[in-house]
Amino acid sequence: MRPDRILAVAFALCLAWLPGAGAAAEAPADRKAVDAIFDEVFSRYQLPGLALGIVEDGRVVYSRTAGELVEGERDRIDSKTLFKVASNTKSMTTATLARLVDAGKLRWDDPVTRWIPDFRMHDAWVGREMQVRDLLIHNSGLRAGAGDLMLWPEPNTFTRADIIHGLGYLKPYRSFRSGYDYDNLMYIVAGEVAAAAGGAPYETLVRREVFEPLGMTRCQVGQWNRIEVGNVAQPHRREGERNVPVRSDGDIVPATTMDPAGGVRCSLDDMLRWTANWLKPNPKNEAWLSQEQRQALWAPQMPMPVSKRMREWDRSHFSAYGYGWRLADVDGVFKVAHTGTLMGMYSAVTMLPDKGAGFVILINGEGEDARTVLTQVLVKRYTSGVPALSVAHYAGLIDKEDAARPVSEKAPDTSRRRRATVKELLPELGMYRDPWFGEATLCRDGDAVRFRANKSPLLDGVVQRVGKRWLIDWDDPAVDAEAWVDLDGNGMRLAKVDPQADFSYDYEDLAFERVGACP
Repeated sequence: MRPDRILAVAFALCLAWLPGAGAAAEAPADRKAVDAIFDEVFSRYQLPGLALGIVEDGRVVYSRTAGELVEGERDRIDSKTLFKVASNTKSMTTATLARLVDAGKLRWDDPVTRWIPDFRMHDAWVGREMQVRDLLIHNSGLRAGAGDLMLWPEPNTFTRADIIHGLGYLKPYRSFRSGYDYDNLMYIVAGEVAAAAGGAPYETLVRREVFEPLGMTRCQVGQWNRIEVGNVAQPHRREGERNVPVRSDGDIVPATTMDPAGGVRCSLDDMLRWTANWLKPNPKNEAWLSQEQRQALWAPQMPMPVSKRMREWDRSHFSAYGYGWRLADVDGVFKVAHTGTLMGMYSAVTMLPDKGAGFVILINGEGEDARTVLTQVLVKRYTSGVPALSVAHYAGLIDKEDAARPVSEKAPDTSRRRRATVKELLPELGMYRDPWFGEATLCRDGDAVRFRANKSPLLDGVVQRVGKRWLIDWDDPAVDAEAWVDLDGNGMRLAKVDPQADFSYDYEDLAFERVGACP
């Protein structure tokens, strides 16, 4: 039996839970106490906007919002404001697939090639053996975030067909099914599997199978009109003491290649309906998805590492990925959760089925630490059995972790940089090509040398010299991970300057070869 199957059986025998079952929450939401937590997080992290909701036993017992759609423009966020939920989309994609399984249109163990005949991986055997379930649990063997440069930064011109084609050129980091590495591209493939089995585009399916039956009336995916829909939060980045809008929407929000992995937008009200459905579905929602498929989505499918933080903060012994959900124990209590992260947008859905409680957090700014701290304080109110530790306590622990990080994990000082000259790089100038990313040029631009990616227009920047190394300084400040450039006369390799930069800047998976002169 495969290790992931053994884990699933063992965990099921230990906990024997049923979605929606479990004792009533032992720590009902105290409005005044939660307000104080909300206020402290909002103030400490200087967020442009924050939305928080709590569900207990199928009822919304707390809902609060603060801040603005765009900081400084006075349009207030409310419970109907749309936020990017980012990777919380993944559980909506798996729910769509589960509905197709319930309908007999699809099986979890179907070969992917049954639905996408052109699908292949770098290892032909892996391409033949990969099942639908494998697309959902991050066991492909690829490096975390491999190929994500075909998704982000947006906008770009990569299509889902490009992604399916490009997967054949991405070299594995480890063997298939041997370990967990977070993967967005497989969810794009999963969306195309759903489209093939369901007979409609992914965006149509998730509306039909998830939004409409669950009453998530404000949720948007695919192309839509921002002016007609209205009340849409915009992402922000931190610039000094201000929150500055970044990658703001136009009047028409386009469909994107990455929709099945992270393209959905929903309101707090919508996400609370989503959460209540899993914790205590009403009779209509129970008919929406069978108990068999609810359990399949929350069954451990792929073991995940138990981090030092999880051991110390939560006394965790177990961590795994289900179908679109992360599973773990906190103080002996079962937790089902997922986060979502896109430039300037953070989300979290956290559920404690044994306690009948769940939380939704939506942020439209740089809110990674705010999300972590707020989630932690709320969870501990239900699991610890003692007075919950404070926002300041967990914020302090994060600060200590950052201070103790070794030099090798910190961004180097690149302040003593200068613009590279054409003369210095003359032998390296030309057109380069990577088999999955496509063409990029390293060519003269006045008295400078510029890198331009053909299909990803935001990856456009001037080459700098830092000591003996070359670095690309991207023109758009929203591209927040600079790249080292190594050149050898015929090839070009890139790497993240900051080791802690988002793994979706997967420069390390690129292998450019020079294919011609500058145009």
